[in-house]
Amino acid sequence: MTSPEQQAETTCADPRWHSVLNRDASADGLFVYGVITTGIYCRPSCPSRTARPENVRFHADSSAAERAGFRPCKRCHPDQASAQERQRNTIATLCRMIETAPQLPTLEELAACAGLSSHHLHRLFKQFTGLTPRQYAKAHQARRLRAALDQSTTITDAFNTAGYGSSGRFYEESTQVLGMTPSRYRAGGDDARIQFAVGDCSLGAILVAQSELGICAILLGDDPNALLQDLQRRFARAQLVPGDSGYMQLVGLVAAFVDNPVRGMDLPLDIRGTVFQQRVWLALRDIPPGETLSYAQLAQRIGSPRAVRAVAGACAANAIAVAIPCHRVVRSDGGLSGYRWGIERKRALLDRERDT
Repeated sequence: MTSPEQQAETTCADPRWHSVLNRDASADGLFVYGVITTGIYCRPSCPSRTARPENVRFHADSSAAERAGFRPCKRCHPDQASAQERQRNTIATLCRMIETAPQLPTLEELAACAGLSSHHLHRLFKQFTGLTPRQYAKAHQARRLRAALDQSTTITDAFNTAGYGSSGRFYEESTQVLGMTPSRYRAGGDDARIQFAVGDCSLGAILVAQSELGICAILLGDDPNALLQDLQRRFARAQLVPGDSGYMQLVGLVAAFVDNPVRGMDLPLDIRGTVFQQRVWLALRDIPPGETLSYAQLAQRIGSPRAVRAVAGACAANAIAVAIPCHRVVRSDGGLSGYRWGIERKRALLDRERDT
C-alpha cells in the first residue's frame, strides 16, 4: 500500500500538480483532480483552498472522477464546460471551417460565425493556435496546394481546387510556399538543384546544402552517410548535386562559423517550413550569442505564450544548425534538453559562445 509520503511525492512529481498550484485556467478541460478527504473533484483553476498533495488523485475527465466516487465541486463546476473549454471548442470549429471552405473565409466572416468581434476573435485564435486566422488559413492552403498539384490534371484545376481566386496570385504565392514554381513541383522537383558537400568541423561531420535561394541545410553528426540520408529525406523531390572543389570553400566558411558562431554568418539562407516554424526560426536568429531563452520565453517572444510545445517542435524541425540557433533555447530551469544534433554539441556551442 502506498504511504501518504509516497503519494505526496507522486503527486508533486506529476506536471498536472503544477497547474493545480497555479490555478491554471488553460488546463481546464485537460484533466480534473479529486480530493479523497472531501470526496469532491475540481477543475485545475478551482479557487478553493489547495488540497494536500497526498490527498489528490488525478482523473482524465469528470466521468472518470465520478466513476471513482467523487462528486463535482459546487464552486468550479468541473462537470460543465468552462469558459476556456468553450473558447477552445469555438476555435476548433473555426479551424474546421477554414479547412473545409472552398474559398478562404475572411476574419469578419469567422467572427460573425463565432459571435465575436473581429479583434477578440483574432486574439483568441492566436492564443489557442499560435497563428492568426490568416496565417492558419495560408498554412492550410499550402497543404491543399500540394495535394491539388499532386492530384489535379492541370495546373488551372489545381489553383481552383486550392482556393485561389486568380491565377496571378496562385503563381506568386505558390512559388513562395513550394520553394519552386508549380510546374517544377508537378514534375517532382527534379530540376530544383541543390548542391551539397560534407566536411569536418570541431563538432564532427558537417553537411552544407545550398539551393538557388541560399543555404537550405546545415547538418551535424558523426556519420557522413547518415547526414546524406537525412538530406535526401528532407529534399526527396530535388536534384542533389555533389559540390565541386569551389563549393568546398563554402563548406569551409560554414565550418568556421560553427567553430566560432559569435562572428556571425552573412550567407543567404533558404528557410523552408510552415508559417509557425518560420516565425520561431526568425525569433531564434534574434537571440544574441552567449544568451539563452527558455521555450516558454521564446513562445512569449513570438506572441504565442501557450504554444510552448509547438515552439519546441519547431526547434526540433530546424535543418539549419547554428545559423538558426536553436541551441540557444533551454529548459525553464536552465538545463539542456532536446537538440537534434546531440546534447554535447549543444553544450559545446553554448560554452564557446559564453567564453568568447
